[in-house]
Amino acid sequence: MTDVDCAVVGSGHNALVGAAYLARAGHSVTVFERDSVPGGAVSTVERFPGYRVDRGSSAHLMIRHTGIVEELQLADHGLTYLDCDPWAFAPPPPEEPHAPPIVFRVDLDATCASIARASGDRDARAYRRFVTDWRPRARAMMSAFGTAATPAGLGRAFWPARGRDTVAGMSRAFLQSGDALLDDYFDDERLKAALAWFGSQSGPAMNEPGTAPMVGFAALMHDLPPGRAIGGSGALTSALLSRLGSDGATVHVGRAVTALALDGDGWRVETAAGPVHARTVLAGCHILTTLDLLEAGGRTSVANWRRRIEVGPGVGMVLRLGTTTMPAFDGVPASDQAGLGLLVSDRGQLARARGEMLAGLTPTRPAVLSMAFSTLDPSIAPPGEHSVTLWSQWYPYRLRTGSWPDTAAAEADRVLAEADRWAPGLSAAVRHRHVQTPDTLESELGLVGGNVMHVEMTLHDMLLFRPLPELAGQRVPGAPGLVLTGASTHPGGGVSGASGRTAARLVARDLQGATGPLTRLVRRRR
Repeated sequence: MTDVDCAVVGSGHNALVGAAYLARAGHSVTVFERDSVPGGAVSTVERFPGYRVDRGSSAHLMIRHTGIVEELQLADHGLTYLDCDPWAFAPPPPEEPHAPPIVFRVDLDATCASIARASGDRDARAYRRFVTDWRPRARAMMSAFGTAATPAGLGRAFWPARGRDTVAGMSRAFLQSGDALLDDYFDDERLKAALAWFGSQSGPAMNEPGTAPMVGFAALMHDLPPGRAIGGSGALTSALLSRLGSDGATVHVGRAVTALALDGDGWRVETAAGPVHARTVLAGCHILTTLDLLEAGGRTSVANWRRRIEVGPGVGMVLRLGTTTMPAFDGVPASDQAGLGLLVSDRGQLARARGEMLAGLTPTRPAVLSMAFSTLDPSIAPPGEHSVTLWSQWYPYRLRTGSWPDTAAAEADRVLAEADRWAPGLSAAVRHRHVQTPDTLESELGLVGGNVMHVEMTLHDMLLFRPLPELAGQRVPGAPGLVLTGASTHPGGGVSGASGRTAARLVARDLQGATGPLTRLVRRRR
């Protein structure tokens, strides 16, 4: 039976980040991935001839703010990011086809000028005030997201109580709904809907308590926008695999872990190709999958955790398209479609879609996010063609009537038809189409319940409560040497790698004590 310092379950980007830090510090690391494609939701495949199509994430908002790319020297392993600038745009709605678009650029002055044209001078001034107020808060949030969830650290980040921000004021700011925040600042519903749709990419609707920071995170985009990795989202995974290879780690693709059991001074890791003995385990799969593996290894006290972890009823569905043209949004040239196309103009549409999902229904009118990166990065599509992604929230994992195999094509048609209302002619330009529904997101990528965030991102499932208070330290009680990482843990979904880095520090402590080389490496950067 093979012996390693750390066995890594899954090859999602957080798992690979953690593995990379450990391997760089000189520990023997072996990664086991059940899928034939590494990277989990951060992976890219040739879905259509000549097209490099993402299987999960596309724009990387957070990892560029963490320092992980620089610490692991991933540029030396082929990773190059292009700025998504503009980072978002709200084209004229179908009912106002010649209205000015709202274009969110990194340059704050240019953004305010666009808002003034579309929404008026008052909202432009309000947006500048919004960024002034929320930029330091968003920076503090990003700092907190990059470290372990501790009461002191989170208190400093979210309740700094300095300057004109009192504890009471900060509490109200962070605990209010995103809609309340938007109503405090702005008048124009179109502008409020666009920012609410940006905030809703975390999962909850912006009428829920504690969602204000998800809107406020937009202020950080004026520091550094989302990044698009050349070659697709999976370029991050490729760079991490190259980093691991250079440091002597081993990665097994298509070799599933089937059980985890305590075994003497370490862990018996059962795999499809036989057992491995590991001193420690870094579990990068979904938290419910980890509990299943522990139960298969003989652990019996996991039912209560499984019942209380809130996976939720689903999040969305995706259309991956190969087209002959870029989407033709009025007033938004291809060069301005570098970021997120926010195809909503009324927050009521978002609230209805969320409510319908909770009732097991598909949305009466789909809310759509458009992403078309092939002008920014021509390498992902054949010459003269384009790769377009349409993401739509909210869709239930369990339909009240019917099944996803019978429903997928018709719902995809509805999502495409909604996008076609905003960009006439898009549906006629489609040459290839691949549809991902909540059930295929689960079966292909291991996203239990179709939730791309693993666990709900509501207030009581974040920070010190993610995925449960007793598991929030990335440890499982009664399982020494097992460390959790991935979207199931703090700081949650999205491409950040932060959970992987904090998990690596915990594993390093288990392997060699708190003053080992990995700990020194991470502390030096901070």
